[in-house]
Amino acid sequence: MKIVVLDGYVLNPGDLSWSGIEALGELKVYDRTTPEETLTRIGDAEAIFTNKTVLTNEILKACPKLKFVGVLATGYNVLDVNYARKLGITVCNVPAYSTMSVAQFTLGLLLEICHNIGSHSIGVMSGEWTRSKDFSYWNTPLIELDGKTFGIIGFGKIGKSVAKIVQTLGMKVVVYSHYPDKNLESDTFKFVSLDELFSVSDVISLHCPLSEKTQGIINKENITKMKDGVIILNTGRGALVVEQDLADSLNTGKVYGAAVDVIAVEPMQKDNPLLKAKNCIITPHIAWAPLEARRRLMNIATDNLTGFIANAPINVVN
Repeated sequence: MKIVVLDGYVLNPGDLSWSGIEALGELKVYDRTTPEETLTRIGDAEAIFTNKTVLTNEILKACPKLKFVGVLATGYNVLDVNYARKLGITVCNVPAYSTMSVAQFTLGLLLEICHNIGSHSIGVMSGEWTRSKDFSYWNTPLIELDGKTFGIIGFGKIGKSVAKIVQTLGMKVVVYSHYPDKNLESDTFKFVSLDELFSVSDVISLHCPLSEKTQGIINKENITKMKDGVIILNTGRGALVVEQDLADSLNTGKVYGAAVDVIAVEPMQKDNPLLKAKNCIITPHIAWAPLEARRRLMNIATDNLTGFIANAPINVVN
């Protein structure tokens, strides 16, 4: 079996091994693939892996030997899975590999907004503390989270993990979900409507899939429903946020702070309004990327192809 990895570098920049997949056939790994290179590189491969390299319907149709597409991510909008099914191509994704990594990162973003740990450390290293007349100083407001309300939009595995973490900080949790489980409710946890979540939350964190209903869910209209000084976190999908509206609200102070690990267009464009917004933390889509999470991703991707070869496919999305 000929196997091609179209864009393997981000998953494995050199600290993992492709040996598990290599054992399944003749493997060729490319770090990155441009749209112009995609068809040629697939060639007569029977199985391919892609992370963000788009597979158009035209490309799929032009590859009659292709029978398996392994997406090296949870999201699989890089191809039309229904069209792939019509062509007899099995598409598998990698679910739930980064749950704890993303939940941990979400907390890290929140704590950075609350304490500006990095900038205070830089200030100390540059001599601000040695020049201080007092035993302590701070350059930004410091925020205690105990007793505040944390709103979660989307309640999959990551949303559930984030809820557990922030409750240990003494925060109350409200959740907007299409599938509320009232049995989970308590004095510090309840399911609410989206409008109620907007109105009562001190912090709002996005953990929902990107769809027609959720695209741009953080927009000017909905921000007006929020508390003054709300904090917004996004480790979900960039297009959940109307970035100009968020930037405007940060600059007016309606939103106290925001931290985003995802942007609507990635890599980030130079004219993105969040780059010049006040009190905005932007990280380059790394919540998923600890070594432990990437190792799980690699192992699951290998299992997906192994199962397909054995006529027992797993994690099939089409």
